[in-house]
Amino acid sequence: MARALINVPAKAKRGDIIEIKTLMSHPMETGFRPTQEGKIIPRDIINRFVCTYDGVAVFSVDLFPAMSANPFISFTLRATNSGVITFSWTDDKGETQVQTASIEVE
Repeated sequence: MARALINVPAKAKRGDIIEIKTLMSHPMETGFRPTQEGKIIPRDIINRFVCTYDGVAVFSVDLFPAMSANPFISFTLRATNSGVITFSWTDDKGETQVQTASIEVE
């Protein structure tokens, strides 16, 4: 996999609803497109995204071939305590990319 962009506020007040944004650079090949020689390009999509907040899964999604390349995922969560937010993307090849971001809750 390639590069991921993550937008998490550095600080929040306890109880605030914060918006999390992620963008993963990935071609998301559907497995239906042929090459110029007529061979089918093997399917390779991100099929699972999971976000954990202090070790507890707070958001997860299964992705399918209809998802666009470079998937953008945005969701909200309630800031409860300072800690680490972990993002994990898994593709059809079994490769997993993990990134983290810290948040300070006042």
